[in-house]
Amino acid sequence: MVNPSIKRLWAHLALRRKNQLGSLLVIMLIASLAEMISIGAVLPFLSALMSTEKLFENDYLQPVITVLKITNPNQLLLPLTVVFVGASFVAALIRLILLWAQTRLGHVIGSDLSIQIYEKTLYQPYSVHSSRNSSEVIAGISSKVDMVVVSTVMPLLTATSCLLLLLGILLALIAIDPVVALASLCVFGTSYALLMFLSRKQLTRNSQRISREQNRVMKALQEGLGGIRDILIDGTQTVYCKIYRSADQPLRRAQANNYIIGASPRFLIEALGIALIASLAYALTARGGDAATAIPLLGALAIGAQRLLPVLQQLYGSWSSLRGAQASLNDVLELIEQPLPAYARKIFDQKISFAKLIKLEDISFRYSNQAPWVLQNINLEIPKGARVGFMGATGGGKSTLLDILMALLEPERGNLLVDGVFINQQNFRAWQSHVAHVPQAIFLADATIAENIAFGVSPDKIDYSRVEQAAELAQISKTIESWERGYGTFVGERGVRLSGGQRQRIGIARALYKRADLIVLDEATSALDNETESSVMEAINALGRDTTILIVAHRLSTLRDCDTVYRLEGGQLKDFVPLKNNPFVHNL
Repeated sequence: MVNPSIKRLWAHLALRRKNQLGSLLVIMLIASLAEMISIGAVLPFLSALMSTEKLFENDYLQPVITVLKITNPNQLLLPLTVVFVGASFVAALIRLILLWAQTRLGHVIGSDLSIQIYEKTLYQPYSVHSSRNSSEVIAGISSKVDMVVVSTVMPLLTATSCLLLLLGILLALIAIDPVVALASLCVFGTSYALLMFLSRKQLTRNSQRISREQNRVMKALQEGLGGIRDILIDGTQTVYCKIYRSADQPLRRAQANNYIIGASPRFLIEALGIALIASLAYALTARGGDAATAIPLLGALAIGAQRLLPVLQQLYGSWSSLRGAQASLNDVLELIEQPLPAYARKIFDQKISFAKLIKLEDISFRYSNQAPWVLQNINLEIPKGARVGFMGATGGGKSTLLDILMALLEPERGNLLVDGVFINQQNFRAWQSHVAHVPQAIFLADATIAENIAFGVSPDKIDYSRVEQAAELAQISKTIESWERGYGTFVGERGVRLSGGQRQRIGIARALYKRADLIVLDEATSALDNETESSVMEAINALGRDTTILIVAHRLSTLRDCDTVYRLEGGQLKDFVPLKNNPFVHNL
């Protein structure tokens, strides 16, 4: 019976990979046949060495003897030697081809799985990303997919190959002596079956531990390296080293245990095989009373056993790998089986007009059924070209409201409309093409300044004049141009080589590069000094009334040029404050 997880994995393989697996099966069958022939050639070869006269008189060999013009029994030795050696080399070559094909196909399948997980993860809704730990996904894409390749895909291919090889070896041994062949299979097969029964629970426990600790190791790495500034300042390296050690050591121990369980039976079974061959040698000699008659048969059986034991060991090793990686395989399958939204591979030709009004109708939202309401009964109209500010205490729902306006979150109740059109799963990507977002914490890739401003645009398609214009509006062009490599300067991982204010201005330049109809600034100027903030906001406000600007800020001075400022408290819009012609605000 096929493991359900293996059936699930099969369903996610591309048709091309399934066809390649079919071709690989053909190579396995050829390898099995070659193995059977190479073992079968042993008996006539050894018989010829012991008694060439009898072989010379064999009726089946007469056509060959005639073609080769052999007149003396000793002349058979060279052709038989060539055939025997040739059969061995052909079998080895086919096994080598099989190894190459198995390895390449196994790792290509691993690449397919990793790409599928990455693609489906990127397309998941924002609510999914905000509710789970990214370390689990990263561990799944990297280490767990690798483990599935090494401990599931490759062992499956190896086990299939070994089963076919085992069949070929057994057929060859049965042709030589059925009783001895079946007795050998029973002894070795029973031994491995007993080992499988004894080790299965330990392998299952190890697989669960490996899956769990891989997530913890990735989490420890992310948190330790991501918070390195605070760790250095606080001197808490030992704390994080302890966290990492507590995850890494059990992981390595479980992996080591699986390896020992998979590899150790080989030594015991090899000793058992030697004992069996010695016993067979004694029995054959005692039964026939003629050592010369027993030697060819015994040599064939010895070579057969020499081929049989590694195959049985590989089968057992493949089984132990599959059992030990079961939990990681299930984790990978859960990630692969994430639903891919219908729009993922769709080319959006639908356009959303934004010429008049954004409207929120009775919007309510919470992050789960058990969580409290973050927003309740929000009704709001934002005209095209307006400058609208949002204020309120932390946790009041400001960022959540903006996420709904940007169609990152779907409201549990109520509707988002743009020029009277309901924004839903069918058209939200078309609406997002109008939007640019500048958060408080700007993500910067370890790339050039130009690539970070034109974020998501292929380097060969970047409009550098547009990059420079956006940087100038964001009040950072002079700083960039003062650097030796200018817009080709690398910012380092997460922009570590830039100050907080520089990172925020690059984030603002990124939004301006997009030339969006709606710019959302979520505490986007909090790291700027008052003078720079004033210059940046003047530049943004100067974009004209074709651009709508939404601003979340705690500093009232940031909102001084807004047409309206709303106050959010407890998930509700309490009131609004028109700031135009307010002398107090303009004196700030």
